[in-house]
Amino acid sequence: MKHYFGFDKFKGDQEAIIRNLMAGNDSFVLMPTGGGKSLCYQLPSLLMDGTAIVVSPLIALMKNQVDVINGLSEDNALAHYLNSTLNRSAINQVESDVASGRTKLLYVAPESLNKPDNLPFFQSFKISFIAIDEAHCISEWGHDFRPEYRNIRATLDSIAAARKEQRMPIIALTATATDKVRIDIKRNLGIADAKEFKSSFNRPNLYYEVRQKQSDEDTDNQIIRFLKQHQGKSGIIYCLSRKKVEELSAKLQLNGFKAAPYHAGLETDKRTQTQDDFLKENIDIIVATIAFGMGIDKPDVRFVIHYDIPKSLEGYYQETGRAGRDGGEGICLAFYSPKDLKKLEKFMENKGENEKEIGRQLLQETKAYAESNVCRRKMLLNYFGEAYDKDNCGNCDNCKHPKKYIEASDALTCVLAAIKAVKENFDQQYIIDFVRGRATDNIVRHGHNELEEFGNGKAINNDNSNIWNPVIRQAMIAGYIRKDIEHYGLLKLTAAGRAYLKHPQPFSVVPDREFVDTDEAGEGGTSALDENLHKQLIALRKDVARKHNLPPYVIFQDISLTQMATSYPQTIEELQQIQGVGHGKAMKFGKPFVEFIKRYCEDNDIERSDLMRVITIPNKSKRKLKIIELIDKRIPLEDIAESQGIGYDDLLDDIESIVNSGMKVNIDYYINDDTVMDPDEVQDILDYYRESDTDDIDKAMDTVDIYDDEDGLTAEEKARLVLIKFLSEEGN
Repeated sequence: MKHYFGFDKFKGDQEAIIRNLMAGNDSFVLMPTGGGKSLCYQLPSLLMDGTAIVVSPLIALMKNQVDVINGLSEDNALAHYLNSTLNRSAINQVESDVASGRTKLLYVAPESLNKPDNLPFFQSFKISFIAIDEAHCISEWGHDFRPEYRNIRATLDSIAAARKEQRMPIIALTATATDKVRIDIKRNLGIADAKEFKSSFNRPNLYYEVRQKQSDEDTDNQIIRFLKQHQGKSGIIYCLSRKKVEELSAKLQLNGFKAAPYHAGLETDKRTQTQDDFLKENIDIIVATIAFGMGIDKPDVRFVIHYDIPKSLEGYYQETGRAGRDGGEGICLAFYSPKDLKKLEKFMENKGENEKEIGRQLLQETKAYAESNVCRRKMLLNYFGEAYDKDNCGNCDNCKHPKKYIEASDALTCVLAAIKAVKENFDQQYIIDFVRGRATDNIVRHGHNELEEFGNGKAINNDNSNIWNPVIRQAMIAGYIRKDIEHYGLLKLTAAGRAYLKHPQPFSVVPDREFVDTDEAGEGGTSALDENLHKQLIALRKDVARKHNLPPYVIFQDISLTQMATSYPQTIEELQQIQGVGHGKAMKFGKPFVEFIKRYCEDNDIERSDLMRVITIPNKSKRKLKIIELIDKRIPLEDIAESQGIGYDDLLDDIESIVNSGMKVNIDYYINDDTVMDPDEVQDILDYYRESDTDDIDKAMDTVDIYDDEDGLTAEEKARLVLIKFLSEEGN
């Protein structure tokens, strides 16, 4: 180990894992990123007879692993990879080196391992053992399920049978796996008796923070301000879409950062070059889809930012685990909006019912993590089945800015009694509906509205309608409830929960954070919001709104005021750089705001720093220009959406963006058609918006009687359309 790897001692369970594998035994290794998983199969491969096969999921990242191994000795054949990127000549060289015994480690993609044409080759040489890296890919409950992984066992049996050998020892390794995923991996690989090595999931040096996501532009600007405060440090920014990866990396480059995009749509050579540049510190920041990072041996990644909330906590944990692997600073910053969950749900629409149900449950866990005010470290460790005995870790946004706990013993008693009453056969939302006394179709169908316990939380619900989710989640952490994730997330009572029902004790919870359309970002200390100016701008907006006889949100959106209180615009031209402020809105309402901000800066000796200025890429969206043109031609919105190849919701997003930028858009021809919307309904919604102090769509739907049309618009679509009309007419 000292000769090849330069280490003086093993870390954690490494030595025990290696000795178990060399003794010919199967092993299951659960070790967080940075814990030293790769040494557990690299070192024994050099000591054992034959060649070890390492199954790895990402072709693009095998080269990195192979380069590292071959750099340990003068023999460039010590490690090879075999995948679809190699030409025939390169494949022949790999096969020759393996046959000669020079190659001790052979990395293969699962597709290459399972390919029938490759079977004779794998049967032709002595295999020391099989390492399944990123083993969570085997499980449908894992965060990166790969169907090819589920065929590995059958292929290995074919190889062993042809060589008339005893089965080869298997070592399965992953950084993230719940108990359900762990069991699934072992069952599928046929290693039920494998010795398990489970390291702690706690990474004390990682700081976790979740921020409100207002819009792409605001998120871009927050990220740029964060990066300017961490200039020159290495980091990874994860985005859901390739388009956002390209846009953000271009914007970062424009603002002077050494950044590059990384996604599966780029040429292999380009991805490889970007990866090498990152490792060699020619670039500081990678903007990537989730394809980046697995197997990357860079210990000094100082931050991992999630532009979009991930679809599972396993994925989130693994990606954040790439920060601070050397034990130094590691900032894990995620942006979250409830809209992100809707997008992720849409991605699952074409999947099978079982896969969709699994996906929905994983999303609910992500939502719980993002919205909770409980210690984030405690929540993450609890999710992976590990207890964390501290209430405050001191290194997450919730612990640095703790919220007030409220007494909830009565609420907990209601929940536990409800779970017992419905025979522990229903999920969290069903229990919440039950205790609130909501006679949903599902509850009525089961006859549970007739039970004595039905609605037993109504009085509590009146005091705090948002208490039920935190009570249930925090009761899980406390050990009173467990979630049977294998059976659709049904809630079960633990022995402690049953005991609590007999002898209730004090129990307090911290309510969830409400993610609304106001910018609460920066609680972790990285935002530059001038709170005093922000309060005064809110008051000024009220005055201006009163003069124009309009609701304040029509003058400027909350996010616009937040940005004004961050970047201090002092001219009409600078004001138009603020999100939601186009030329028309700046000219109509901007003068008192820029004059006020200028006076404020003078009175308080504020010098605007370049740190607060973000260079933006001009918005030249051809699609938005086309949408404006088609609306001018009075084309029905459904036809516009179809012509642009987008969904109706996406079209409304674009129109809202156009209107929020200050441009006037006339959709009267569409919503005044009584086959689209009832005129009285339109008027009722308009009247609501005139009197309301918020443009929140959900509140509009709760206040006004708006109904889904059987073959037409949904209530939400109606509320959005009328808001577009109102904002356009009154604000632009």
